[in-house]
Amino acid sequence: MSQYVRMSWQGGRLGASTRGRAAAEEGLQKSLEHLLTEARKIVPLDEGTLERSGRVVRAGVNGFVTFDTVYARRQHEELTWKHLPGRSAKYLEIPFNRDRDVMLRLMAVPLRRWLRG
Repeated sequence: MSQYVRMSWQGGRLGASTRGRAAAEEGLQKSLEHLLTEARKIVPLDEGTLERSGRVVRAGVNGFVTFDTVYARRQHEELTWKHLPGRSAKYLEIPFNRDRDVMLRLMAVPLRRWLRG
């Protein structure tokens, strides 16, 4: 069973502009890639299978980060398990909450460029 964080943004002006929608998609992609990078830094590590299973999945202005192993969810939720130094349960939740502002800025940059264009 996989563990994932889903993000989407729905903006009123995007429906009328393919360039605006493309800007939103670009920003979302960058934000999700940032989350995946940060999650991989703290994902529990034994043989690296869980870390390698992480990926970004996006469809338009909807997307999510997933770690797709049968034990991904349990590793994420089980707070009593011991991990190597620097590795942790809540490997998606921690960087998502910590870097929320960074991720929002990553989504905003292409939209600002489009709005100014």
